[in-house]
Amino acid sequence: MIVHIALLITIVGTGASPLHPDEASAIGEPVLLTDPSFFLKAGESYFDPDTKRVIFQAIEHPEDGLEPDNDYGMYLGDLTFNNDGSITGLKNITRLSNKGSANTCGWFHPEDASRVMYATTTTPLIDGDIPGYQRGSGRYRWAFPPKMNIVSKNLEDNSVTQIITDDEHYLAEGSWSPDARHVVYCSLASGAGDIYIADLNTGKNRLIVGDEGYDGGPFFSPDGKRIVYRSDRRGNDLLQLYVAELKFDESGSIVGIEKEYQLTDNEHVNWGPFWHPNNRFLIYATSEVSHRNYELFVCDADSGNTDGTTRYGIRQRRITHADGFDGLPVFDTSGKWLMWTSKRETGTSQLWTAPFLFDLDAGPPVMEH
Repeated sequence: MIVHIALLITIVGTGASPLHPDEASAIGEPVLLTDPSFFLKAGESYFDPDTKRVIFQAIEHPEDGLEPDNDYGMYLGDLTFNNDGSITGLKNITRLSNKGSANTCGWFHPEDASRVMYATTTTPLIDGDIPGYQRGSGRYRWAFPPKMNIVSKNLEDNSVTQIITDDEHYLAEGSWSPDARHVVYCSLASGAGDIYIADLNTGKNRLIVGDEGYDGGPFFSPDGKRIVYRSDRRGNDLLQLYVAELKFDESGSIVGIEKEYQLTDNEHVNWGPFWHPNNRFLIYATSEVSHRNYELFVCDADSGNTDGTTRYGIRQRRITHADGFDGLPVFDTSGKWLMWTSKRETGTSQLWTAPFLFDLDAGPPVMEH
C-alpha cells in the first residue's frame, strides 16, 4: 500500500531575473514553484483540470550524512494565487508515493480531480533491480526501472487501485483520454518502448505503435481523436515527434491508428510534446539551440484537411530563451498558464510557471509541409 506522507511545506513563488526580450513576448514573469533548498530536483508536472493543484515528481535533499534517493517520489501541491488570479507558488506539498519506490508520470483524472494516476514500483527497488532498458549518451540519458505499474490514487481516502500491471517490465508514461475511457501508455515488454491503449470499459489493451526503437511519452489531444509521442526509431540522439490519428469502432473503443504524421525531422533531440487546449498547436523541448541548452518550441499540429494542405510540424517557433535546460512543458486547461522544468536561476531542475502570452496565430504563413 502506498503511504500518504504529509510534508509541512509552503513554497512562496519567486520571480526570475529580467526576461530575454524574445522570451518576454511569449511568457509573463516566471514563478518558481519548487524550493531548491528542499528539493534536490523536481520535474514533469501537470495541472489538475481546475488549475488548483499540481502533481509532480521530485527528489528531496537528504538528511545530513545520508545519500539522496536514486529515484523520484511523486508529490502533490496546492497552487497559491494573488487577488488578480495570478499563480504565486505552491503550498501543502504532500508525498503520494512510498519512500524508496521509483515513480514517474503523474496525471489527474479529467473528470474527477480527487483521483490521480502515476507509475510506481510500489515497493522499493533492491540491488538486483537494474533498468530494463536504458538510453545513454553524451546528449541525453534516462533509465527505465522494471517492476513498474500504473496506479490510480484516491486523494480523499488515499486508496490505491492498480490500473495496468506488469511486474516484470517498465510500464509507465500513462495518461487518461479526455473522456476517461482510455489510458495511453508505454511498455517495454517487447524489449523496446511500444505504445498501448487500454479501454477501461472493456479491459482490452491494444498495441498502437510498435515501430523499431523506443516510442513513448504519449498524450491524447484535447478532443481525444489523436495522440502525440516521441520516437527514436531513427537512432540514438535523434528523438523525433509524431502524431497519430486514432481509429475507433462503433462502440467508441480505440482499435488502432488511421494515419501517422512526423512533426520534426532534424539531427536533434525533440521530446516532451504537449497539446495546447486549442487542439491545434503543440509545445515541446528540443536541442536545436544546443545539446547543453534545451529550449521550448511550439509547432502546428493541424492536419489541414479542410484546405488540402498538411500543416503538421510547420511554423516551429521558439518560446524560451534562458541559459540551461528548459523542458517538459504543459498547459493548464485554459491555455493561460505554462508550467515546465528549468535550470534557470537555481542551476538545478525545478518547476516554474508563467502566463502564456504567445500569439499562436502570428508568425510565418501556413505553407504546405
